[in-house]
Amino acid sequence: MMDFVFFVAGLGLLVVGAELLVRGASRLALAVGISPLVVGLTVVAYGTSAPEVAVSVGAAFAAQTDIAIGNVVGSNIFNVLFILGLSALIVPLVINRQIIRQEVPIMIGVSVLCVALAWNGMIGVLESGLLVALLFAYTIFLVVQSRRETQRNAADVANEVDQAGTGGWASSRLVQVGLILAGLVCLVIGSRFLVSASIAFAQSLGVSELVIGLTIVAAGTSLPEVATSITAAIKGERDIAVGNVIGSNIFNILGALGLSGLAAGVAGADGLGVASSVMAFDIWVMLATAVACIPIFLSGREIARWEGFVFVAYYVFYITYLILSAERHAALETMTTAMVYFVIPLTLVTAAAIYLRSNRTGDV
Repeated sequence: MMDFVFFVAGLGLLVVGAELLVRGASRLALAVGISPLVVGLTVVAYGTSAPEVAVSVGAAFAAQTDIAIGNVVGSNIFNVLFILGLSALIVPLVINRQIIRQEVPIMIGVSVLCVALAWNGMIGVLESGLLVALLFAYTIFLVVQSRRETQRNAADVANEVDQAGTGGWASSRLVQVGLILAGLVCLVIGSRFLVSASIAFAQSLGVSELVIGLTIVAAGTSLPEVATSITAAIKGERDIAVGNVIGSNIFNILGALGLSGLAAGVAGADGLGVASSVMAFDIWVMLATAVACIPIFLSGREIARWEGFVFVAYYVFYITYLILSAERHAALETMTTAMVYFVIPLTLVTAAAIYLRSNRTGDV
């Protein structure tokens, strides 16, 4: 019972901490003259991924590398399949051309890099440093790019960052710094509660820490993305709904995974050990979901409701597969056969048809 209380408390602190961090940092950045576009693409997207960083880094320090890896991989899968899918079910999501041409290729690129670095079963400290360096390079790239934006676009992004509204109390620099510090404290405490409770759940249920990380922890740390994207979809701010997910996925790999590897090195390890089951299945699912965005996004440059349903259905299939595999259930073989000989081929044919149709209509 106490483990459940700690788990719920941890999730609550992560959500509150992320909200405080995003609100305080965005207000402070705007107040000191940082481009509103950069604030929208970095502070907001990175802020909603702060729980993933807190949990993965905390797990790395505690030598719970399966949770650190599973949290990042599982969160990226959850973000694309569940959050984008659910958002599209609420309202079809129109995709900005810049997201298709720039952000999605970057997301796919860092996903491929993640697979390459994990190929030998270990993401070393130097490789983790490379990921963090690439995060800085990506952020600098956004800063340089933002200077070329028109004043109209900058105002649009400023409005997006300010979507939650502000009161007079939030105009004080001291209050903004206080929000940032309070958010960080909530994230640290919440991550410790969540990791400890998750490990206890895994031990009591006989489920591996990796499965817990890929499912419960991954979904829990993605709650800020869920809230942001669904709220944005309901309000009709569809660029935010999509951009939040894509930006968070990039940050999860470069930031959460990179910092976790560095934390593992500080704790005395050689880096983050990657379980063979992750390399055999889960990391490829993560890469496949990233690649799947291309044909889906190109289909008239929107995610239709039926495509959103397919995304959510795939996530249900994925979670079901993990549970059946963990329990070594008799139905696992039947489900695997159905996925290999029916679902995956049908998906590939559908994706190819969408891509060819997009070529003919000039959406590419």
